[in-house]
Amino acid sequence: MIRRREVITLLGGAAAWPLTARAQQAAMPVIGLLDARSPDAMADRLRGLRDGLKGAGYLEGDNVTITYRWAENELDRLPGLSAELVRRQVAVIVATGGISTALAAKAATTTVPIVFLVSDDPVRLGLVASLARPGGNLTGINFFNSELAAKQLDLLHELVPRATRVAIFVNPAQAAIVETMLRDAESAARAMRLQIEVLRASTGPEIDAAFATFAHERPDAMFVSNDAFLNSRRVQLVQLAAHHRLPAMYSGREYSEIGGLMSYGANIAAAFHQLGVYAARILKGTKPADLPVLQSTKFELVINRQTARTLGLTVPDKLLAAADEVIE
Repeated sequence: MIRRREVITLLGGAAAWPLTARAQQAAMPVIGLLDARSPDAMADRLRGLRDGLKGAGYLEGDNVTITYRWAENELDRLPGLSAELVRRQVAVIVATGGISTALAAKAATTTVPIVFLVSDDPVRLGLVASLARPGGNLTGINFFNSELAAKQLDLLHELVPRATRVAIFVNPAQAAIVETMLRDAESAARAMRLQIEVLRASTGPEIDAAFATFAHERPDAMFVSNDAFLNSRRVQLVQLAAHHRLPAMYSGREYSEIGGLMSYGANIAAAFHQLGVYAARILKGTKPADLPVLQSTKFELVINRQTARTLGLTVPDKLLAAADEVIE
């Protein structure tokens, strides 16, 4: 027989258990992920982020929560979304999807730690004081894709040596990146005696309109610059390039994996993994100011040989030997 005191004790324990569970749940750290794009086709990158967290002992939904804010390619939404994460009192903001995202997060808070991923010099952008000693509440990864234009054009010229006119797609909303990239691209183009035509697009219809001009004056090849918005429209870009039978160079392997001819750029999946590692270190108490900005050192050349055959191109043995991956 259970005495009254034991019953009260049991009931008290039963009542206390949900309170304890709720307290533990409330104590679970929250990471705010801020991105300029939509979540479509971000699965591989987010997997890299989660793997980086997991390696440090954090599993989403188990002992860490990730709350997502997507700007859906509307950059003017970024300040409001950043403010939401600050009000949410997240433990750290992971800012991806372009320079505008990192700048919006920086403008929203001077106290919440921020880990960014940008393709331009974060010191020049004013995100950190220096790479080795970031200072303040920001640190992150710099993958330098914006500074690879000369190398990318050289690889494209090697694959399509008869090309003399190259159309370059840029997103005018990212003026700082575009200026740097075009300066390097135009200098490289002069050395290779290439004519450059700059096509500006920051919406899907503008991409369609740019390709429509090819009916009157078709370039010999195409180069899509590194940009979060253009990357989010990669299916559209690759399909239109195929429709117009245009050899094209892209800035990341995601393009080549869906039929793009050739890509050269930083390993973004590895960069997202490092974002997870840094976010975990901050959750464990490390200050952003004590985490140096990392620079990507791994770059990938991916060639879609099947697309090359469709375009009637023979990939030189030198390029095949240099490729990190050849898609047959």
